[in-house]
Amino acid sequence: MRIIISPAKKMRVDVDSFPVDGLPRFLPETERLKAALQAMSPGELQALWRCNDAIAALNVERLRDMDLRRRLTPAVLAYEGIQYQYMAPNVFEVGHLAYIREHLRILSGFYGLLGPFDGVVPYRLEMQAKLSVDGHRDLYGFWGSRLADALAGETDLVLNLASREYSRVVEPHLPAGVRFLTCTFAERKGDKLLEKGTMCKMARGQMVRWLAENHVTVPEDIRAFRDLGYEYAEEYSVENHYIFIKGGH
Repeated sequence: MRIIISPAKKMRVDVDSFPVDGLPRFLPETERLKAALQAMSPGELQALWRCNDAIAALNVERLRDMDLRRRLTPAVLAYEGIQYQYMAPNVFEVGHLAYIREHLRILSGFYGLLGPFDGVVPYRLEMQAKLSVDGHRDLYGFWGSRLADALAGETDLVLNLASREYSRVVEPHLPAGVRFLTCTFAERKGDKLLEKGTMCKMARGQMVRWLAENHVTVPEDIRAFRDLGYEYAEEYSVENHYIFIKGGH
């Protein structure tokens, strides 16, 4: 089983907490993306990033001095979003770290596919960014089937805890023999089920932590997840889509 999650926009440097395992597997592709970004003006970059002046200035500076092989942070510690706060990998025990090293993969517009302890530097590049590289109009075209092929070479079960922006770079390209199982976290509103962005991020991070704490490797065992008030809803779930509802059924 391989668990896929999204990255976060906000990033930090931490070269002390854990050693890195090595460099990301798609570093040559990342170098090409870096070169394309470095060829753009600050105004073009801000438009691509769709951010305010302060964030643009920070990331233009990062890009100018970017070295993909020095002062590296393990990917799972580099991202600071809500999902990663609830995962809290910095307080994992040794067995939990071993679990995520084997089972967790982070999707990235810039790095492609990351192991949790691959060494990264701060960057800004969302998967849906309209960056044209190598004749492709966007990053979905640039990455093509590479990330799905890499996952298929590791496992026959992908547990999808990523947002749609990121999961769609994998799902259409997986071979028929690889099961793609998505978990959705929802709340009832009348007769509808609604997904709330912040709560979904919290639940995804919490589920990664729960999976690691319980060393879950069998998909059926995922249904036992009960954290943050969510419960598995059998009546809404199907074979490759598990629904968890907050506050029970």
